[in-house]
Amino acid sequence: MFMSRVGKPTTIKKIVYLTAFIFLGLLLSFNLHSLMEINYLRFAANNNIIVHFYGSCALPIAIQILLPALGIIFGFFSGLYWWRRIYIERCLDKLVAKLK
Repeated sequence: MFMSRVGKPTTIKKIVYLTAFIFLGLLLSFNLHSLMEINYLRFAANNNIIVHFYGSCALPIAIQILLPALGIIFGFFSGLYWWRRIYIERCLDKLVAKLK
């Protein structure tokens, strides 16, 4: 394995870790937004429903705001969870020890 032991937890590592997870949550929310819009437009086309566009998006503005906000919140709490599991509880070290 290329890394045998996780380093010591520092404040800078935690900030970078949480920022990366927040960015991941935001990206996942954009993917979810596109899938929701594609399915909505497909449903509307199949059922002859008139679609009103809000800017360049067919979903209502509340959903356009809510999805990225939920993605950021999800990313933050996922980052906190995995920070605790990897750096505080050292579950990766325990797994590597079992495999050796």
